[in-house]
Amino acid sequence: MVRAIMHGCNGKMGQVITGLVKADEGIEIVAGIDTYTGIRNDYPVFESIGQCDVQADVVIDFSNAGAVDGLLDYCAGRGIPVVLCTTGLSEEQLEKVKAASEDTAVLKSANMSLGINLLLKLLAEAAKVLGGAGFDIELIERHHNQKVDAPSGTALALADSINESMDNAYEYVYDRSQVRKKRDKKEMGISAVRGGTIVGEHEVIFAGADEVIEFRHTAYSKAVFGKGAVEAAKFLAGRPAGMYDMSDVIRF
Repeated sequence: MVRAIMHGCNGKMGQVITGLVKADEGIEIVAGIDTYTGIRNDYPVFESIGQCDVQADVVIDFSNAGAVDGLLDYCAGRGIPVVLCTTGLSEEQLEKVKAASEDTAVLKSANMSLGINLLLKLLAEAAKVLGGAGFDIELIERHHNQKVDAPSGTALALADSINESMDNAYEYVYDRSQVRKKRDKKEMGISAVRGGTIVGEHEVIFAGADEVIEFRHTAYSKAVFGKGAVEAAKFLAGRPAGMYDMSDVIRF
């Protein structure tokens, strides 16, 4: 049984993961960290990671950028692997993540969904065949109307997976409204839609002569990201120091 500390346990994702772990016989949450203590959990909750004296095999982090520095110090100092799901880290913090990986296992991914990470691998393989055969490639991503960045980090990760498999031959095009010319064979269009409460949809289109192949992933709730984080935690526990990502969790 993997023993996990939930860092950010009383946030939305922390509560989602708490629920998922209850139904998983391979992992248990032995402690939580959150400045908000108004929720009753089945495990002890500490206001900061430094206060936690509970032994654990791994930390799952869904908190905020301001709490990541202390978390990295804690995990690196004790050699506890950490699944780092908090986004919006500064360049200095990203360097600290790399430094921490010299002392413990750190798993960081642009998207924790198992489906998205499987799609990353499938697209790389598809691009070698279809891109090489002259198929045009377009990406469309859709998210809720409160999302501030566009295109999404996941859309860029999908585009990068395709592009890297093709020796970075493609140029990303985000807007064609100001240019009146035919589509270049080595451009990859990336479009963003914002509306309603869409959790996340990503569609990749390979369009060739007289045939179209589409890959699509739809997230109906944030639980898909929590499930990926739980699987990542079970994978990471006991691993040697180093940087990992979800591609290490999904192997085929």
